[in-house]
Amino acid sequence: MVSEKRSKYLMVGIVAFSVLFASLSFYFYQAFFSPNTLVEGDTPVSFYISTGSDFETVRDELVGQGIVQDLLTFSFVAKVMKYQDRVMPGHYRIAPRLSNRELVNLLRSGRQTAVNVTFNNVRLDTDLAEKITRNLEMDKEDFLNLLRDTVLISKYGFEKETLLSLFIPNTYQVFWNVSPEGLIDRMYKEYERFWTEERKAKASALGMTQQEVSTLASIVQAETAKADERPKVAGVYINRLRINMALQADPTLVFALGDFEIKRVLNVHKEIDSPYNTYRHVGLPPGPINLPEISALDAVLNYEMHDYLYFCAKEDFSGYHAFATNLRDHMNNARRYQNALNRSKIYK
Repeated sequence: MVSEKRSKYLMVGIVAFSVLFASLSFYFYQAFFSPNTLVEGDTPVSFYISTGSDFETVRDELVGQGIVQDLLTFSFVAKVMKYQDRVMPGHYRIAPRLSNRELVNLLRSGRQTAVNVTFNNVRLDTDLAEKITRNLEMDKEDFLNLLRDTVLISKYGFEKETLLSLFIPNTYQVFWNVSPEGLIDRMYKEYERFWTEERKAKASALGMTQQEVSTLASIVQAETAKADERPKVAGVYINRLRINMALQADPTLVFALGDFEIKRVLNVHKEIDSPYNTYRHVGLPPGPINLPEISALDAVLNYEMHDYLYFCAKEDFSGYHAFATNLRDHMNNARRYQNALNRSKIYK
């Protein structure tokens, strides 16, 4: 009788254990392998983990942004996989219907997705700092302070006047949480990649350093937005440099004055005491007056050979220019343009 009771208890125990084991196994399987991210979504989403974030912050943001559906199972799997000890900052692309195991593996691995950094239409270092950090974690002021660090600038072979030429406008992929130092180092690598042996040889043939090419390219870019005209404009300035003639580039006066709303350069503007006044000073200014695009840089390196020494905006406001080999023809071109400005009531 006692043996029968023991057998029954044993059977009940075995059944209960089997049920419990099956239930736990099912729970573990569900917790680790069932979809738990963007369960009703169709496209990946970006998720950012700021530097210094802890597990609780990450967990709350995953739930708050509707990425993780079941907080309890995610927390359980994260604890088992010790994610709380390996929170990695960065930008992650999270696909729909990832399991908790897949999500934790992604986040703890640090396999973040790079973001695009694009900058162009830059005149000043403040413009650059704002545009280059727009999609990044870093504060623009931190980057700007680094741009003005003379010790760092000299490390790369630049001076404060020429530093902008280190940055080649384009779209680059970098990690969202890159440091300011890391970003400048990356841009220097891109600068070296741009300056191929062929481009260096062309600069040398012009008798210019790479930074001087950038300075002239910035003037060419400011003079014309027409990429197909830039080699011709570059040829004018190179002709002037070769005969030691002042560049007399109006955009350098605008830069010196710091008033970028000026549409009509007047004689009074030409009196400004500045090394960027190319009416007063022969040769190139100390550095670029904007951040020249690749088309402007290549326009200087591949300038058009001709005899023109002058050019003036066309009176049709097309953005193109009329070129002249002598002052008389240039003055006639200038007069037509000035009359067009007067008719349009543009006086400054």
